[in-house]
Amino acid sequence: MSLLPDAGADSGLLSPVRVSTPVEAATSDEAWLQAMLDAESALARTQAELGALPEQAAKIITAAARADLFDVRALARLSRETANPVVGLVAALTRAVAAEDPVAAEYVHRGSTSQDIFDTGAMLVASRALGLVLDDLHRTADALGELARAHRDTPQAGRTLALQAVPTTFGLKAAGWRSLVLDAADRVARVRSAGLPVSLGGAAGTLAGYLQYAELDKGEGEFDAAEYTERLLDGYAAETGLARPDLPWHALRTPLADLGAALAHTAAALGKFAVDVQVLARTEVGEAAEPAPAGRGASSAMPHKRNPVLATLIRSAALQVPVLAAGLTQSLTTEDERSGGTWHAEWLLLRECLRLAGGAAHTAAELAQGLSVSPERMDANLKVTGGQIVSERIAAVLSPRLGKVTAKRLLTHASARAAEQSRPLGAILSEHPDLQGMFDATELSLLLDPAQYTGAAGPLVDRALKRGNRLQ
Repeated sequence: MSLLPDAGADSGLLSPVRVSTPVEAATSDEAWLQAMLDAESALARTQAELGALPEQAAKIITAAARADLFDVRALARLSRETANPVVGLVAALTRAVAAEDPVAAEYVHRGSTSQDIFDTGAMLVASRALGLVLDDLHRTADALGELARAHRDTPQAGRTLALQAVPTTFGLKAAGWRSLVLDAADRVARVRSAGLPVSLGGAAGTLAGYLQYAELDKGEGEFDAAEYTERLLDGYAAETGLARPDLPWHALRTPLADLGAALAHTAAALGKFAVDVQVLARTEVGEAAEPAPAGRGASSAMPHKRNPVLATLIRSAALQVPVLAAGLTQSLTTEDERSGGTWHAEWLLLRECLRLAGGAAHTAAELAQGLSVSPERMDANLKVTGGQIVSERIAAVLSPRLGKVTAKRLLTHASARAAEQSRPLGAILSEHPDLQGMFDATELSLLLDPAQYTGAAGPLVDRALKRGNRLQ
């Protein structure tokens, strides 16, 4: 007997982004156990409908398939002896059914194999978790759409390579965040609606066990294996609400690779939103701030700080999920009709991808709904360069008069001089001998106004907001 104490439940201490979010419960050990039991009971009901086992047995199996009736930790310990949790679960479920009806117990897991039950359960967990993710992505997109609409024409410094470049609008930035979120929602919705299949293959992907038992139960008479296979697959898909695969996918892991890709895109898209908020929340920038209930964002050492914790949590997930999802893609390279190790390696990767992406989506909705914006700070930051932020515009205006190369050279020298002397660009230009008489004071002031050089930002926001966000 081991003297080591039992490990406690995963409390989320090292993964705060998913703590107490809906997806945490949807991907817990108990949720996973219930999904595998749901796979078993759905299989029994499907077989009963096809006459391959008694209807009463299916009812008893379904009634016994409740996670609260089983010791999840005991099942976890048993899984060390068989390398998967289904073998111990089937034995426990069989005992529970036998306690009610020994005859019905003979029909538990009939013709099935561990991977069919585990993979179908995994797809059920994924479907339930993705439903939560979609809800949160839609909430995030709705909030970002409101920000884009409200700040359609709010000028803001556009930044490239960390430096001010040319003016943009905060509305266009928010519309860009929303577009990424909607892209993620589209991907998640497509995977959820058609890319999460039931698993039915039997021991080596031929469905031989299912067919053998069905043929025995039929007794005398002709048995059409092809027809039964079609009805079994259609019925199981209908019972679970999952998709029907073209082939058994024990060693054809496209569903996991597609799921990982959608979750990686989701986390990374939300990460773009988060990292931009971190930049805008910097003390020197101050153009946006997170919602901050009492106590949130407190520093252990610096009383004055209010850290952007929501953006930090989202970014942490965005950096993890693509790495984990790569492991799911790697599982496409699997040997034989079932892998010894590759299949097993997927499980935790999948759960962590669901947890982290789901936690990030839930956190992003809170961030988007509570984000505060400071047009005043945006205006102040637009003035930091003393007009140099619109040097591109002045160069374009001067090009027909001086030539493109000369105009650019002049603006480059004028901008450098303005920076060296800490003077506005307009003052330098108004003194330049080559520009005398080209502009009056009013014209030059308008040309140097950042708010007048936001290009098509407004119409681009309008166009972006026409895109719906309710693909399910």
